[in-house]
Amino acid sequence: MKARYNRISTANQNLERQLAKQNPDEVLFNDVVSGSVAFADRKSAKDLIAQIESGAISFVVVSSVDRLGRNLHDIINTLEYFNSKGVTLRVDNLGLESMTLGKVNPTFNLIISVMANVAQMERETLLERQREGIAVAKAKGIYTGRVKGSVETDAKVLAKYKDVVKFLKMNKPLRDVKSRCGVSLGTVQKVSALLKKDKDLVNC
Repeated sequence: MKARYNRISTANQNLERQLAKQNPDEVLFNDVVSGSVAFADRKSAKDLIAQIESGAISFVVVSSVDRLGRNLHDIINTLEYFNSKGVTLRVDNLGLESMTLGKVNPTFNLIISVMANVAQMERETLLERQREGIAVAKAKGIYTGRVKGSVETDAKVLAKYKDVVKFLKMNKPLRDVKSRCGVSLGTVQKVSALLKKDKDLVNC
């Protein structure tokens, strides 16, 4: 059986680009988590690994290498795990597969190592820019950061997850909404509860 693994960093992002090449025979595993979190520590990735261990999954597709993560060491470890289980990994934007005729593709390994290194460098650059921006803001006295213990209002939560609200209003199953929107089941349940709690907030 084939699987497609998707990852977005925040719930504000969407999965449309990653799902562009999705095939009907692919089982979806979607995570909303930072690329810095180890693959094996992510909720849906754990589910995928469990399916691989059971022998149900033998082919995994990702849209790009950085969906696996943005840490070189972790990406290589994940690839080695797939290889050890005889699982073929396909990276859509490279048009390459990790195994050919049941054997490890050395060209794939080389290219993935380079791309994984680039992904890590991009993350480190982003974090450095973020730190510099915060330092400048603090110097100007305009940076306060998130207020400790602050909680989003119901209206803000519904506004933040507009896609979830839309599909729930269409009476889609909770797990279906989870897959469509790339959020956790807990988030879908939370939004659903808010909609039932106060219907007036739906139009916020």
